Amino acid sequence: MRATETLISTLREVPADADIVSHQLLLRSGMLRKVAAGIYTILPLGHRVLLKIEAIIREEMNRAGGIELLMPIIQPAELWQQSGRWDVYGPELFRLKDRHERSFCLGPTHEELFTELVRQEIRSYRQLPLMLYQIQNKYRDERRPRFGLLRGREFIMKDLYSFDIDENGLDLSYRKMYAAYNRIFTRCGLDFRVVDADPGAIGGNDTHEFMVMADTGEAEIVFCSACDYAADVEKAPCPVESQTAPAALQPLQRVRTPGTHTVSEVAEYLGIPAEQVLKILMYVTDDEPVAVLVRGDRSLNEIKLKNYLHTNVLEIADEEDIAGRFGLPQGFAGPVGLGGRVRLLADNETKNLSNAVAGANEPDFHYRNVNYGRDYQVEDFADFRLAQEGDICPKCGQPLQLKRGIEIGQLFKLGTKYSKAMGANVLDESGREIAVVMGCYGIGVTRTLAAAVEQWHDQDGIIWPSSIAPYEAVIIPVGQHDSLQADLAEDLCRQLTDSGIDSIYDDRPERPGVKFKDADLIGYPVRIVINRDSATDGLVEIKWRASGAVERIPKDTAAAYLRHKLTTDDYPL
Repeated sequence: MRATETLISTLREVPADADIVSHQLLLRSGMLRKVAAGIYTILPLGHRVLLKIEAIIREEMNRAGGIELLMPIIQPAELWQQSGRWDVYGPELFRLKDRHERSFCLGPTHEELFTELVRQEIRSYRQLPLMLYQIQNKYRDERRPRFGLLRGREFIMKDLYSFDIDENGLDLSYRKMYAAYNRIFTRCGLDFRVVDADPGAIGGNDTHEFMVMADTGEAEIVFCSACDYAADVEKAPCPVESQTAPAALQPLQRVRTPGTHTVSEVAEYLGIPAEQVLKILMYVTDDEPVAVLVRGDRSLNEIKLKNYLHTNVLEIADEEDIAGRFGLPQGFAGPVGLGGRVRLLADNETKNLSNAVAGANEPDFHYRNVNYGRDYQVEDFADFRLAQEGDICPKCGQPLQLKRGIEIGQLFKLGTKYSKAMGANVLDESGREIAVVMGCYGIGVTRTLAAAVEQWHDQDGIIWPSSIAPYEAVIIPVGQHDSLQADLAEDLCRQLTDSGIDSIYDDRPERPGVKFKDADLIGYPVRIVINRDSATDGLVEIKWRASGAVERIPKDTAAAYLRHKLTTDDYPL
């Protein structure tokens, strides 16, 4: 391939609206162009990366028994109403009407359509197990599209759905996908972790996320270096550490605390640690308002609270809600005297907090020496807090570490959530009609591309793993107008291509320095330079993008040498 036969359009300046590395580099390297907020054109170089990621995914899905098909993007509202998601999915769902005023949506995911297909086509247990998948565009009306391909309104996703006769069958399908995902992301050259996660709007029981480790990741995970435990901070259980003997209860004391609206302000004013403060957070649900207590140095986990309440709506109360619904002053609310006025829950950790400080439910006043049982009661204690670094591992008891990550894939055990709602039943061996048992398995294809850039880059540009690079090698003659160098470059490109190395000959009418900078920016794993001496000594210069190592090797053995290096552990990425 000649560079002049494709579209390579690099940028020297960082676009003003690109705020993370992958967004900046994908724009600068000519792989991406913005059309509108959260909507992008994938240019030829970026498209080659996508095709390679998709090829790896297809190979592993087919190897695991998946069967590919293609579903429509536009989905009728009736199917979403049958599953119960039409009214609860939220404003991210693109909704539209046709000329007959019939309601549709642009698919953010395809549980309903796959379930409907199986409902129509599968009649007997003999036709199961079945695993169907597609690679297709998806649409979500993000409130704040950002981070380029990591949070867009249009994106490419692989979604596979498994259909089994029972839970044992689902377990087997789940294990197949778990192994396949590990192979996929390993082949893509990514450093990733598998973590326990929350199923969110898709629903179901067990779920795991595949996270690429990156400092700019949007998600936080906790993991244990002493064992194999890892989880999203929103999913991770928070065991209560063993307590020393409780302190002697001191008399309740009302104290003036003017202008102290936050935990840090109260702690500083009273000269106490933040962990000694009882923090109360108030929410409005789809049924009733609720207040939750957590320790002052902790954060409340809204996912855990939402799951506990089995609610579709959970919104933090604003100042008007706090004054109107709760009848309390902003910043000075507390559990003492709150009984009967609002549903009160508390994190497990607060039960053992002795002689705490809490709001007195009147402006500029707090209580000292607040104790559970004597001074206030709660409806229930549960695990409501967000895991953080230093918490104890729920598996082995050692301290947890925290890192940021980018979610690129997730596995869900859906069970019969959709099949029961939509009547996707089959006859079992005894002729009894039962609901099929489902699993759902997604990979963000465009997210995987962006995550690879977030993980593999330096100050000069992208460092692609060879398996997904737009081209594995770029050939640059120093003297573009030297016919001998040009012929050598053309011949070497042909040799590399014939040996299975995806190569491009940069024949653009640019200075060598520009081409070298573009090669680093685009991130070709190998740069091969042909100079004036190459025609006489037969040697070419090879530079490895990842390590910066430079070698001079015979042109005639370059193809075999590179093929070996790029397909073995000798490759430096």
